[in-house]
Amino acid sequence: MSPPVDLIKAIRTGVLSNVVAALDAGASVELNDGQGDPGLPLAIACFMGHPEIVRELVLRGAKPNFANNREPTSPLSMAIRGGKTEVVKVLIELGAEVPPGVQTGLSDQELMLARWKAQHFGASTSTPAVANAQSPEIEEIDMLGGCYGTDTGVLDAEMRRAVEKMSKK
Repeated sequence: MSPPVDLIKAIRTGVLSNVVAALDAGASVELNDGQGDPGLPLAIACFMGHPEIVRELVLRGAKPNFANNREPTSPLSMAIRGGKTEVVKVLIELGAEVPPGVQTGLSDQELMLARWKAQHFGASTSTPAVANAQSPEIEEIDMLGGCYGTDTGVLDAEMRRAVEKMSKK
């Protein structure tokens, strides 16, 4: 077969090592779809829910953003439509921008954490909430002897306040 066909087959089976082999054999991460738009491999990986393959494709040059991520063929839209919240998290961590009002399927905390990872681990994004966000204060609690019966409501409330505070900036 050919590297592009091998890449698509590897993505569909979800085997990362086969994806890496196809890319190493020369397959492009920006193969065109049926309409001539690039990004078919990433779109398939997003829709099928393979976060490790999505990460590999983006690290090798696939673009996680379209000019408008509301387009139905954008990686973010494909992951949302496929109901793949783990892929949505990975895309945001890799710099995908979430347009205002788009329902990602993530909780506020998950969305905030993904944006924080994007900011602190080098994703390039121009999302105002990420660009202006300050590092959240993280308190480590060491629970000796287990945590059965521990009321985590206070921690949850503090996390919600932190999310609201970041959203207002």
